[in-house]
Amino acid sequence: MTDLRPILQSLAALPADSPMGLPGIFYTSAERFDWEKKTVLQKGWHCLGRQDEVPEAGDFFTVQLLEEPLIIVRGDDGVVRVLANVCRHRGMPLAEGRGNVKRFICSYHAWMYGRDGALLRATRMENKGFDASSCRLHSYNIQLWNGFIYCSLDAEAAPFSNEAETLDALLEPYKSDTFRLVHVAEEVWHTNWKCLVENFMEGYHLSVVHPQTLHDYTPTGLAKKSASGPGFTSYMANYPETAARRGKGAAGLSDAERHRSTLFARFPTHVASQAASLLVSLSIFPISAEKIRVKWTMSVYGDDLDAATIQERIQLWEEVNTEDREKLEKMQIALRSQHAQSGPLAGDDFEGTIHDFQLWLAQQDAELLD
Repeated sequence: MTDLRPILQSLAALPADSPMGLPGIFYTSAERFDWEKKTVLQKGWHCLGRQDEVPEAGDFFTVQLLEEPLIIVRGDDGVVRVLANVCRHRGMPLAEGRGNVKRFICSYHAWMYGRDGALLRATRMENKGFDASSCRLHSYNIQLWNGFIYCSLDAEAAPFSNEAETLDALLEPYKSDTFRLVHVAEEVWHTNWKCLVENFMEGYHLSVVHPQTLHDYTPTGLAKKSASGPGFTSYMANYPETAARRGKGAAGLSDAERHRSTLFARFPTHVASQAASLLVSLSIFPISAEKIRVKWTMSVYGDDLDAATIQERIQLWEEVNTEDREKLEKMQIALRSQHAQSGPLAGDDFEGTIHDFQLWLAQQDAELLD
């Protein structure tokens, strides 16, 4: 196995005005992906979706995070939980997709669990060592932030609540937690998880890759780097002065805030675009070095957008995602080449966010080497 950590550290140590991107092997190596699974991905906080995906008691949806099948469910007490989707008897999954349940009942031997994960019934169980109280479904660490549901597989993961005050301040005027969900979709992309984080978080490609879908509103030339810090980065996709307003949004927004989209990443795998009336989020679920599952949601502010406009926005983002997916899947193949070496990154406003991500990855590796 080639140890790529020294390469990452040397790139992170370059002068701030001379940043270089990662070579292709960082995006194609199965060994590197296995290392990331054990470190940044296992320990990180991952966005699973929006709170209003489970508005009522018993509402649930399922996801696969690395090797762990999860159930996200709202309990009878109104609390959102992330439970292991694994029966404590013989390991059968308890739920698929999304829906509403009074109980989770195993389809294999009919063990029954409450919406809080407690075992309620195990029929014909006469084992003298059986103790129902010891057979609860495992409950994972969870954080709720701006209407998003985050989970870490690491029981010792430190909360991120205090690490991103500047990001909180940047988003606070938009009132992100009040946005209501209007669309959820999932699909598999044949690309590395880091490729999508980097693609979403740079404005350098906007006018080239999205000439019909995004250029008129968010041209590359108006992209500006914004707040960054431990575990996050952001940039502003500003609209031209001639662009029409796209909804009023929250009452406290400034004219400048209404006239741009703020794109942010919470590392390792969550990226989103926050505008006055529209919030689009992509949750990235790594499957292998060259495959990811992408869950994207769209939420809107109050009644700013009518039904027809919402459908237009959904169609627009479907086209944008398709354009990005096609480029990333082509690039993924080329990244296997021996000639896919480090290339220079553009200035801060265009690819400074990629440099932030690279520095964060290097810091995670460095902490493990100490």
